[in-house]
Amino acid sequence: MVPPVAVSPLIKTARWSALLLGMFYGKQRFDYLKPIAEEEKRVEEAEKKIREEQERIYKQLAEANSDSILK
Repeated sequence: MVPPVAVSPLIKTARWSALLLGMFYGKQRFDYLKPIAEEEKRVEEAEKKIREEQERIYKQLAEANSDSILK
């Protein structure tokens, strides 16, 4: 087995810096996108309620039309 190679302190510092900067960027991006996603979810839920109400009305009308005397 080959012994491990000593990594330059500059490379170690650059890796840790990139990791910490990535975490900082990710947190900022998440905080930016979270309210947008919540608004989209709220709008989607409202549209879903409207769609379900329309489907319920359509089913009631379909049942009313199928319950005729002329069967």
